[in-house]
Amino acid sequence: MNGSDLATPHPLQPYWDLTLAGVRADALRIALEWKLFNLLQVPVTAQTIARQLQLDPVNTGYWLEALWSMALLVRDQQQPPRYHNAAVAHDYLRAEAPDYCGDAWTFRLRGLRHFGGQLGDQVRAGQPSGQAPNVATTIENWTAAARLQLAQEQRAVTVEVALRLMAGIPEFVHARRFLDLGGGPGLVAIALARDNPMLSGEVFDFPQTVSVAAENIHKAGLQQRLGVRGGDLANDDIGEGYDLIWCSSVLHFVPDLAASLKKIHAALRPGGVLVSAHAEVPLDPELARRVMPYYLSMQMLGRQVTHAGGLADALTQAGFVDIDHYPEVAFAVAPVAVQVARRSHP
Repeated sequence: MNGSDLATPHPLQPYWDLTLAGVRADALRIALEWKLFNLLQVPVTAQTIARQLQLDPVNTGYWLEALWSMALLVRDQQQPPRYHNAAVAHDYLRAEAPDYCGDAWTFRLRGLRHFGGQLGDQVRAGQPSGQAPNVATTIENWTAAARLQLAQEQRAVTVEVALRLMAGIPEFVHARRFLDLGGGPGLVAIALARDNPMLSGEVFDFPQTVSVAAENIHKAGLQQRLGVRGGDLANDDIGEGYDLIWCSSVLHFVPDLAASLKKIHAALRPGGVLVSAHAEVPLDPELARRVMPYYLSMQMLGRQVTHAGGLADALTQAGFVDIDHYPEVAFAVAPVAVQVARRSHP
């Protein structure tokens, strides 16, 4: 027996890792709740942190070591060691950081843990036994999330991805009128308008939710080029004559996918482009493992979560042509499939 044999993980190790992940999540959860990363912009000892937060000094040291092992903290070689924020904690987990995502991360953790606790009931009875508090399942909660958690994710993740996608779409530089469909806080619309000075358009979402987008548009000073339109995609007019429609994580929630795609197709001018960012379940189990935990709850609630290629087929049936497919695009929480689909010229 050689050393490599001794180090080969047991087949059960991936499933033991599942149990360990919960401890890491709680170590980060309390760090966010106690605003630890605000205190670690300069190197400090565990004793200092314990004194500032009124914690047990010995266990504080173990907790900081756990966060160090998660690559959230950097540890120096002094004795006792001093800790400070790693780049990811500095950029995304400090409450004062421009791209702070701590509330969004906690929001996702709370919702997923509640779903996991109800999973047996849903498999057995076909429905959950109770709804998680503060999860965005009502228009009111969706609007609150758009103001805080969803805005954090758009600002830190989605905006950059959207801009990189648009850089590869030739029609974007020529687009003049666009729609951010289901745009929530409207930060993607604001970023696209800034990137293309000739672009103007609207953010469409529920009437309560677009008030959040309107506030952000006003703060950005873009109210002359961007407006809002309140409604429900399934029942209300979304406008027409768009050169570009951005639609992210909206089609999961429509009651009739085919009807919604036909409405979107009709809203584009000939030659217009739809950029659809929606998760699909990959055929490969390794890839599916990255998608399924997040979207399993949607599937069990009867939402539209297609298997790989399903949305492209639905787009084709709705009349779209020249569809470009990006099967794994790194969005917040889990990867999504992006389809860039066009309305044909007459």
